[in-house]
Amino acid sequence: MTQNNKHFYKSVFALVIPMALQNLIDVAITSADVLMLGNVSEAALSASSLAGQVWFVLSLIIFGTSSGASILTAQYWGKKDTVTIERVIGLALRFLLVISFLFTVVVLLFPANVMRLFTTEADVISEGVKYLRIVVWTYIPLTISLLYLNIMRSVEKVKISMLIHLVGFFVNVILNSILIFGLLGFEPMGIVGAALATAIARMVQFVIAIVYSLLPKTIIHFRPKYLFTKSGILLKDFLKYSLPVTFNELMWSLAVAMNTSIIGHLGKAAVSANSVAQTTRQLAMVVGLGISNATAVMLGKTIGEGKMDEARQNSKRFIRLSLTFGVLGACIILCVIPIAPYILNLSAEALEYLRTMLIVMSYFCIAQCVNTTLVVGVFRSGGDARIGVIIDMCSMWGITIPCAALAAFVFHWDVRIVYAILMADEIIKLLPIFLRYRTYKWLKNVTRDFS
Repeated sequence: MTQNNKHFYKSVFALVIPMALQNLIDVAITSADVLMLGNVSEAALSASSLAGQVWFVLSLIIFGTSSGASILTAQYWGKKDTVTIERVIGLALRFLLVISFLFTVVVLLFPANVMRLFTTEADVISEGVKYLRIVVWTYIPLTISLLYLNIMRSVEKVKISMLIHLVGFFVNVILNSILIFGLLGFEPMGIVGAALATAIARMVQFVIAIVYSLLPKTIIHFRPKYLFTKSGILLKDFLKYSLPVTFNELMWSLAVAMNTSIIGHLGKAAVSANSVAQTTRQLAMVVGLGISNATAVMLGKTIGEGKMDEARQNSKRFIRLSLTFGVLGACIILCVIPIAPYILNLSAEALEYLRTMLIVMSYFCIAQCVNTTLVVGVFRSGGDARIGVIIDMCSMWGITIPCAALAAFVFHWDVRIVYAILMADEIIKLLPIFLRYRTYKWLKNVTRDFS
């Protein structure tokens, strides 16, 4: 291995390891809910999974907006322009506060209607409403902290985000154990306990993030004044690069929510199996997602420094890494199949569905790892924000969702066939994404000199 390669991989894993650990922590929180509520009832497990889709959609809008903002912040980090980075945070937060407020109002006023988007099971809807009425109060605070921490990752400050998520994990799991099952003299609260634990953990994360942003030694600060200052041409740049990415994540998250809705109308067994399959996929993807995020940071910084040849060479290295860890993720998923019956209290029907879903997830994981590294990491690092929208709209909304809906509700095919159709989008996307990469149209410096 050459000295350049050693330096590259050292820099990559200095970013990937904390990012992967953060992803693992987030999955561990979800896994704890799945395992604990899975021992309460299938209705509670299904309800928390479906109610969580609301936050899932909002979190992906936050991720999309911060990813779009990171196109600018990573490149301005290459120029060491921290003032412009703080101004970009203010611009992004203007947009996200409006969105999170709308989500909060809708869920507060119409929780049952929101649950009916995902299921017709009366007991699942009832349990889901209990969950939503508690966690809804965390939407706005968590929006602020997640945006700030995502931007901090784009400037290579990844450890603080990991540590904050780790604190949230311990708070969540400890309170889950106490409140769901009634430990230490508390009454067992079931799904209400899970919601309270989640809400308290999120508020703890919010407080720590705000305190950290106010410390004098912090490189990038959260400055409320930038919420209200005029931004001129920076606003145009932000809209140019952030809106397509945000729209991409919104349409992708709505497509995933639509997938969940289709499965939700196929019965509790299908919903429970899908909850476990999705959690397993998230676990298998922790390193792959870390690689995609590290790709965006490192390539964005390199492009901002004007090192185009180095960025091109590094992009190839990131693709090889994503394929390697995609295969490893697939192996992890397949290893879950024989142990699932011993650790989950699921019906025989749900376990049979789960077996097929995990097999589908194994090859889905490989394709998603490569696609995410290219779209979220490589393309966005150079400002190529629109291509992801086009490919997702065609593959998910144009092919897999309508085909799966027909299979489920018109032809009444087996749940496992419907699931395989829904999960085919990442395979479909591989070829057009790779062809776009080969054009190198994504390789652009989008910074300006504001000095």
